[in-house]
Amino acid sequence: MRNVLPVLTVVLAVFALWYGGAVLLNKNWAYDKAERAGVELSFGEMVKDTMTQEKPRLPPPHLVGAELWKTTGAMVQRGRAFSKRSLIYHGWITLSSTVLGFVFGTGLGILLAVGIVHNRAMDKSVMPWIIASQTIPILAIAPMIVVVLASAQVDDLIAKGVISMYLSFFPVVVGMVKGLRSPDHMQMDQMRTWNASRSQTFWKLRLPASAPYLFASLKVGIAASLIGAVVAELSLSQDGGLGARMLVGSYYGQTVQIWSALIAAATLAALMVAAIGVVQRVTLKRMGMAQ
Repeated sequence: MRNVLPVLTVVLAVFALWYGGAVLLNKNWAYDKAERAGVELSFGEMVKDTMTQEKPRLPPPHLVGAELWKTTGAMVQRGRAFSKRSLIYHGWITLSSTVLGFVFGTGLGILLAVGIVHNRAMDKSVMPWIIASQTIPILAIAPMIVVVLASAQVDDLIAKGVISMYLSFFPVVVGMVKGLRSPDHMQMDQMRTWNASRSQTFWKLRLPASAPYLFASLKVGIAASLIGAVVAELSLSQDGGLGARMLVGSYYGQTVQIWSALIAAATLAALMVAAIGVVQRVTLKRMGMAQ
């Protein structure tokens, strides 16, 4: 109960601020409609109007929830779960790109981390470029990546995976470098005393010690990969996806559609992070590094 109460308090505070923001941002449209109709609105009537507008500036939570149900649960009940109007369909497309980019990014990040830890030249030359790469806005390079890969006739799924990889590899590199260097001098001296080779030191000491750091970075990486997939879908909107859903909503001023896609993306990210957390607990427990 002590763990649930703080979470509920924060959630209630967020909903209160959300409803308050909806009233503040939507009230001008309510007053404009009343002025054109030649009527005066009381405060209660104004609040009621802001909660039911078709295209509000900030849709209140209940409208977003209704849209989510309409595009998920209602679609399942009607047997149209993978209709192009269903968020399940678009979520699956985004998930596919996210997982592919996450696999690419994790593999690249681990390889770079191993090289940086074992090669001083890579540590001094590659690591600064890796850090500098994250200063480039993904929105600026995503269209260029799409155009270049499209000219090379690369599949759109791979193109989106490459954009996701660009965001997801960085936390893996940083986490793995920190993890591989986490053994202290006493542990390293012990391996030298046993005349262990570099490969034995890596597999027996460095890699197991890096596991907690790896899983922490994977949680960040999977969320970053999802962001990359959503951004990529803004450039490849014809393939669908949650990013494409947001783009279509912005074209037609459907803010409820945009917010429902945002909430769906956040939910998808939370589920993937939770899945990695489950794998982390099981793995570390089997390694004897957790209760």
